[in-house]
Amino acid sequence: MRKTGIRSRQENRLFYTLLGHCLQHGALPYENELSMWMRGAAAVVDGEKIYLRDVHNWCQKRSDVRKRRIMEKETSSLAKFLRPFALSSWEYVLDLIENELEYVDYVDYCREKKGLDYSAHLSKTLDFLGTTDELYFGAMEDWVNGSLGISLSEASHFDAIYLVGLGEFDSLFPNHIPIAEHLRFFDHWQMDVAHLPGLHLHTSFSRKKGSQGITFALKIPQEVHVVLNPQGGWIDLETLFHEMGHALSLIFTSPALSPTEKDFNTSSTLSETFAFLVQNMCFSPSFLERQLGLKPKEIDTISHYKALKDMAFFRRYAAKFLAEYKMYEEKTIGNGETYASILKKHTGFTYKPETQLFDLAPELYSLDYVMAWMGEVSMERSLARNLGEEWMFKPEAGQILREWWRSGNRDEFEESLSREGIGPLNSSDILDRWKKKIKQ
Repeated sequence: MRKTGIRSRQENRLFYTLLGHCLQHGALPYENELSMWMRGAAAVVDGEKIYLRDVHNWCQKRSDVRKRRIMEKETSSLAKFLRPFALSSWEYVLDLIENELEYVDYVDYCREKKGLDYSAHLSKTLDFLGTTDELYFGAMEDWVNGSLGISLSEASHFDAIYLVGLGEFDSLFPNHIPIAEHLRFFDHWQMDVAHLPGLHLHTSFSRKKGSQGITFALKIPQEVHVVLNPQGGWIDLETLFHEMGHALSLIFTSPALSPTEKDFNTSSTLSETFAFLVQNMCFSPSFLERQLGLKPKEIDTISHYKALKDMAFFRRYAAKFLAEYKMYEEKTIGNGETYASILKKHTGFTYKPETQLFDLAPELYSLDYVMAWMGEVSMERSLARNLGEEWMFKPEAGQILREWWRSGNRDEFEESLSREGIGPLNSSDILDRWKKKIKQ
């Protein structure tokens, strides 16, 4: 089926888009069964019923260490029950890829689709994690001990979810400003986002919505939707601006591009890079002072913990990539022990082996995130170099970004960085940012 000789970029994108739909369609019965069981799955903590879809928000807004220990036990039991349903979907996909489509393994499939040298990225990821061990573990130990009163070795990934929500610093956030009002910031880029043709913003609170933000395009660039369910605090600002990074890059995509240049891609790394750029921009000292009115000491505090949060996220996804690569190569999709031990080693937080399949995104997406974080810092440095540290308040920034966004998915991620004079992709820029912002 796949032995068609050398394909052009357009043919490759079309082939893998269609193949993706084929795999998704075939796995749908298994996914539907899992979804049916998960819909009613809930943990009970001190008499409170928390559905699985709400656990993330519950950890960040309504939990403490004791309650999170109960949640850990509850979700462990639920994961053990649901695991066979999650596993059946993956077994179907892997069997089709390896036996019918004749890829060596799932890594081989991802390699051919995305054109990435995963073994090279594996080596670089391991080296970079080793380089940042001392900076990360010292700062994270202090944060866990100071905030939770326990050591990092005692902390679970539910504690990590609480910490990275930055809820303990919500007193510094101007909650008196409605979240939608922050969209007026984009006026600096001469973008009236409330009235941009094709952009639909759904930012009001609703109990019917999940707590996670999402952006989806029904037609690029003619119809793009941003869905947000405000919960209060810093997490709302991060989520809103992250999703706006996705949405604006879609809305300003040139309609003249062919479908394979705007609608189809083999990786979402470039889109994630734009999302991280806009998200992290709102934690720059200039934004915190001018847009949110924070004082210097408050800026130092939130900058430190935001950088440490980002580093924790980076290491988590880097560790996920290592674990997933090993799992696919060894064809041990059902074994969560590797996942739990590798994430514990590189994040310090405890993960349960039985939860592995519920933390597994397709196509080694964890590496896409890692690459996007590195690309975002290089993008931001390019803008600061050309426009100054307060680049985000200048209309020229909007002009530059619109020009970048016009290209849609025409170029692959690293090609785009090179074309705009940003690349090559490197880890030194992000390390420099962390060293400057994280107090040692």
